[in-house]
Parts: sequence; structure tokens; C-alpha cells
Amino acid sequence: MMNYHDPIRQSKYLRQTLSQDKKPVGFFISAGCPLAVSMPEGKWPLIPDVAGLTKYIKDEIDKEKTVIGDTPRNLADAYTELINEVVKTGKSNPNIEDILSFLRGMMQVSKGAIDIRGFSESELQNLEKIVCQKIAEKLSVELPDNKTPYHKLAKWVNNIDRDTPIEIFTTNYDLLLEEAFESLKVPYFDGFVGTRFPFFDLRAVEDNLIPNHWTRLWKIHGSINWYLKDNKDVYRSTSLEECDSYIIHPSHLKYDQSRKMPYLALIDRLNKFLRQNSAVLILSGYSFSDDHLNDTILNALRANPTAMVIALLFGDLTKTTQEEGDGGEMITKTIINHEKALELAENRSNLSIWTFDEAVIGGLRAKWKPMKSDYEAEENIGNAVRPIKDENQNIVGYNFHLGDFAVLGDFLQELIGKEQFKIEQDGV
Repeated sequence: MMNYHDPIRQSKYLRQTLSQDKKPVGFFISAGCPLAVSMPEGKWPLIPDVAGLTKYIKDEIDKEKTVIGDTPRNLADAYTELINEVVKTGKSNPNIEDILSFLRGMMQVSKGAIDIRGFSESELQNLEKIVCQKIAEKLSVELPDNKTPYHKLAKWVNNIDRDTPIEIFTTNYDLLLEEAFESLKVPYFDGFVGTRFPFFDLRAVEDNLIPNHWTRLWKIHGSINWYLKDNKDVYRSTSLEECDSYIIHPSHLKYDQSRKMPYLALIDRLNKFLRQNSAVLILSGYSFSDDHLNDTILNALRANPTAMVIALLFGDLTKTTQEEGDGGEMITKTIINHEKALELAENRSNLSIWTFDEAVIGGLRAKWKPMKSDYEAEENIGNAVRPIKDENQNIVGYNFHLGDFAVLGDFLQELIGKEQFKIEQDGV
């Protein structure tokens, strides 16, 4: 007998989980989420994914043909050579995060040295500055309207009075979450306090001493409005035109103490969140390509069997292709799109992955299929369950689209209405 996972049942489970005001609930918003924002013709995506950002940075730095100071070559040539050095370490197609991590690693050992892999200390500093500057330029964007999935998440957060505050973790450096929360007047705390040069308050983050109606927003990889002052103090600014260097750290390198502090404190916050009794963390737009984050999540789940992580992944788990063999015969090949996520979920019962066509729940991998095909339309929250039909309009399967951040936004928006109706019915 073939096993199936019921998307209607899982939809109800998620709804119940999110409506409990005492349960620790968190969201993990990652690089795939900005792609879900609908844009006017020719303007999509609002922010590219990691691969798109990597290409953009390379194209932009290729224009930098002037030689700075006493460096032996221009930045375009130096950046090309830097990528070649990253490739030599075994990364055949390095992304911007690999490149920045490698660059920072070289900067660590370049202090006082004349030559590191053919780069001088000043050349490495110039490269880091321009990479972070180009990232910040590309990510300094605004949401097109107030109907985006970010606004729907902010509205949902604001809808329920909670005993336990919502915690939102993100690896994104953009300001889209801040924009949505502020436009809807949803209070949040990101670890910084002060007015002129808001500073990172470690005690407030560690002791969680903030009012419960303030959502926690933890930017694990830094932000385009965080800066390093005099190479020692991290501060947040409302201006994006500071002369100090940006704090964007997409790796777990042992930076000098000042850069390291917010990063380690926020990773620790993720760990503490998942070690709370019955904590639930919902991942959206995350590809499981960051080994250090994976370890943090997995170790917390091992230590706390009552915690649950649900990874909502975009697209199908598998892709089938037809290729012609040597003898002219057609060979069917199956490619796994989320290989790392699948491997982790099959070995960890409290890590679930939900892709469009399949899910791994409790370590069991299966296709989606409702227990009863005549489910009510209102049971299909956010229209996330979608029948697949053949040319004769017969249903041949089902997809569950919560891995699309736009559909997750619709799901949360519909929950607001359902919760209000429930409150009115209960006479509360």
C-alpha cells in the first residue's frame, strides 16, 4: 500500500499551531522570499536570489577598471582572480556568500603580510568594501505596495495577543521585513537600542526583556543598515550612505570580536528559541545550503524532541527528465531538487519538509493526497492545495503550495479572518 500525506490535515495542524498564543512560534525568512513579491512587468525580481546576486556583483565589479592607489591591478581583474582562488578550494561554482567568506578569511591572515595568494592587504580591503557596497546598492529597494507576503505576515503577527512573542529569524540583509512592519505600525525589536547611533544590546537579546507584543526580528547575517564604527563598534543607522563599513556576514568565520558579536548572539538566540518546550519554527525560502545554520537547527532539535521545524520549500522535490541513451532508447532520470533538506528530514523526525509534490513528515517521505477528495473549499486555507488534472480534466495528483512565500502570505491572511470569526462565535 502506498503512503500519502494529507495536505488538508497538515493545513489544519499548521492553523492550530499558529493560533495558540502560549506556544513559542517563530518564522525563518530566507533568500527565496523576496522572489515571491509580485512586481510590475519587467521589474521582477524585487531582489534576486543568491545566484542572481552573485552574477550582479560580478557584472558590476567588472566595470571597475581604474587602479586604486598602489595596488598592482584594477578591482575587476582582482575580483576575477579572487573567484579563481575560491574555485581552487573545491567550490566549482562559488556564490557571493562563498566569495565573501573566503575574502574575509584571507583578510584575517593578511595582517602585516605583503602577499596572500597574490593579494595585498589593501587590495583585499578594497575588494571587501566594494562587494559589500554593491550588495547594499542592490538590496536598497522598497516593496511595491502593501499587499505583499511581507505585509500579510506583519498583519498576522499583529492580529493575536500572545503570551509568547513571535520571533522572526532571517538571513536576508534587506529591509523588507522592517518596511512591512513599520508601515503597519507593528512594534518589533532587532537587538539595537538608542537614537543617534543605535547600538547592539546583548543583555536585552539574551535575557529577552522586551514586551511580549513586540515581535523579535533577528537578522542573523547582518543588514545593509548595520555598520562597523572605527573598526570596533557595531551600530545601526537610518542612513544608507555611511562611510563606515557594512556589516554583512554570510559565514561563521571567526571575525574580530566586534563583527562576531551580533552574529554569535543571534545564532545563540535561534538555538535558545528551538530549545523551548513545544517550540515551532516555520522556514520559508531556505535552501539548507548553510552548514553552520543547519548544525544549529539540527543540534537544537536533537536536544529538544518537543520542538518542531517545518521547512516550506519552493517547487517539487523531484524532477523527471527524459534523455536519449547511446542506443537511441529513452532513459528516464530523476533529479532531487532539495537533496540536503531531504537527507536531514529523513533522519530527524521533528524536522518536516513540505515541497509542492511531496513531503517528509516524521521521517516518512510520501506524495500529497487528501484523505477525502471532496474536501470543503474552506478547509483549503489560502488555496494552497491544488489538484493536478490530465487533458480529460481527471484529477491525477495533488500539489501543496505553501512552499511559495506568496501562498504562505495568503494562508496567514485567511487565518486572520478565521480567528476573528472564531472569537465572535465564542463571544470573547
